[in-house]
Amino acid sequence: MNVTIVTAFPGFFRDFLSESMIGRAIRNGFIRVDVVDLRDFGTGNYRQVDDYAFGGGGGMVLLPDVLEKALDTVEAGKGPAYVVCPSPQGDLLSQEIVETLAARDHVVIICGHYEGLDERFIEKRVDREISMGDFVLTGGEIPAMAVIDAMARLVPGVIGKESAVVEDSFFRGMLDHPHYTRPSEWDGVPAPDVLLSGHAAEIENWRRSEAAARTLARRPELISKANIRQYLPKGVYAALVHSPVLDRKGEKTTAAVTGLDLSDIGRSCRTYGLDRFLVTTPLASQRDLVKTMAAHWTGGTGGDVNPDRKEAFGTIKIFPSLDRATEWVTRREKEPPLIIGTTARRREGGFHWLEAKRRILREKKPVLFVFGTGSGLHEEVLGRCHIVLQPLSGGFGDYNHLSVRTAVGVVLDRFFGWR
Repeated sequence: MNVTIVTAFPGFFRDFLSESMIGRAIRNGFIRVDVVDLRDFGTGNYRQVDDYAFGGGGGMVLLPDVLEKALDTVEAGKGPAYVVCPSPQGDLLSQEIVETLAARDHVVIICGHYEGLDERFIEKRVDREISMGDFVLTGGEIPAMAVIDAMARLVPGVIGKESAVVEDSFFRGMLDHPHYTRPSEWDGVPAPDVLLSGHAAEIENWRRSEAAARTLARRPELISKANIRQYLPKGVYAALVHSPVLDRKGEKTTAAVTGLDLSDIGRSCRTYGLDRFLVTTPLASQRDLVKTMAAHWTGGTGGDVNPDRKEAFGTIKIFPSLDRATEWVTRREKEPPLIIGTTARRREGGFHWLEAKRRILREKKPVLFVFGTGSGLHEEVLGRCHIVLQPLSGGFGDYNHLSVRTAVGVVLDRFFGWR
């Protein structure tokens, strides 16, 4: 991490860069932060760095030629930089922006003051303006500290335990869980018994449950970016149904198994952490075909050639019907699953995927996603689902004919993708 701060008030940063986590990280060589005094590039005997704003109204604006001289000097010494300016007009700072900045070789943060920077310099030299929120500060120095602190946490070695970074609020998309310390009872309020039990698995489950509950209660909008897989206490499954499904005329039919569906959906299930990929077809010959393909990739020479495909096919389990698959999940999880159906057709009562995601977190049941081959699931299947998702849509027209392989990837990413 290599950051340069350009500021007219370098004294702001003396303690910040020498104390606590940031100070240790600099001394240990994990990060480098240089502070450049803008007044070194000022004009005249008074090293002027600002002037009155055109148009009146009060306030001073930092001079574009002074800013450019400072930036040119920095880049001449340390190479090209990604230039950031804290500003109320900028993008709202988020964990995603922090990670993007931390991936840069050299970041320059130019701290505005008074009325800010001349707009011509911003348009010419600033790559990104960043806002701390819907409020105004006296200058860019405090935002610069916040950006540097957030970036530093992502540098290996800066935080003692990397797991502390991963578990922080927003890193996984969720808020953090509550924390407690000694004494075990304070002011008549005890710490949760589970945290004093010494049972690591139960403590981990409690923390994830509390994080999910807190996020749902306080910041439900964050759920859209969160991978909720690890916050679910029960298993998650996907079923690919070949009967009853619809043909192109909308009639009930049985579709054929294809190796491409099995391979691609198996890989999606493995990527997004599902427990098993359930394939259902009433035709014995088709079930035998699935077994033959799975055996080739898991126990035959195919697995040696392509270990990744071996893992994908290893998630497959075959059933003659969705009912049998659901019974198997129920026995395995010791309770019936929440069944989520998918369709490309508009249907009354369809759930927005975000509402379904929130319901999954609240109910804490095993989950079974059901996808249809052919032209989609028959109403016999959709009618027994607890939730039917609204169709995937995009673009500007009414064309909506994704392959089931693509649909599975999109749906699973919405629920179990990581930001």
